[in-house]
Amino acid sequence: MNQSASIIEIRNVGYAVSGRPVFAGLDMDIPRGRITAVMGPSGTGKTTLLRLITGQVAADEGSIVVAGQELRDVRRTDLYVLRRRMGMLFQNGALLTDLSVFENVAFPLREHTDLPERLIRQLVLTKLQAVGLRGAAELMPAELSGGMSRRVALARAIVMDPEILIYDEPFVGLDPISLGVILRLIRRLNDALGITSIVVSHDVQEISTVADVLFLLSGGKVVARGTPQEIQSYPSEIVRQFIGGLADGPVPFHFPAADYFGELLSRENL
Repeated sequence: MNQSASIIEIRNVGYAVSGRPVFAGLDMDIPRGRITAVMGPSGTGKTTLLRLITGQVAADEGSIVVAGQELRDVRRTDLYVLRRRMGMLFQNGALLTDLSVFENVAFPLREHTDLPERLIRQLVLTKLQAVGLRGAAELMPAELSGGMSRRVALARAIVMDPEILIYDEPFVGLDPISLGVILRLIRRLNDALGITSIVVSHDVQEISTVADVLFLLSGGKVVARGTPQEIQSYPSEIVRQFIGGLADGPVPFHFPAADYFGELLSRENL
């Protein structure tokens, strides 16, 4: 069977929250088997995009096709099946604090399969070995460092051998050593398992070292797409402002508000 080069196809998607547009005419193609980074200023809807892709929320208009399935038409039972083909690494790891490292990683297998205990043990230890934490299998989450917690969460995300692995800000709060470890794991796991990785991140320099394709979101649309090298020289003021971390540019630092001095004076007269 011929497979599309894109595992996720987003066409003319519109989505608003409480009447405030988040996306307006969003178009994206996530290539199969590659590492795709999604970047953009705060409030541009990067995490919302992940919620749309996983079917947690529905687009107001447009089309989202994931692994050949149009999310607008998919039944709830089929959506659950589709989600089993995805792995998710949350910002804070989201480990279950009352379960050991081993049981955290085993949790998806126990919930979604009827595998015998012997096979569950082999799968869990294999994934923990892949992230370098097989020796920590009996530890509790409270005994882990931030970087270790993130690696355990990654082992849990890949234990079902997903086709799509989603990372939501995986580098937040990591020290340089842990950051380097996670970056290498993202690249190694993607290549070894042949999966598609989607990484939402603000860390331009770090994610550029492993990403195959970068998307920059702003104003509800994609304003730049390309390889890390192409993005660095992209002819756009928004791109230059974001890549350079500049306060002045098309993306305002201040949230829209009334005149500053006028508001101060009006409050003084209260």
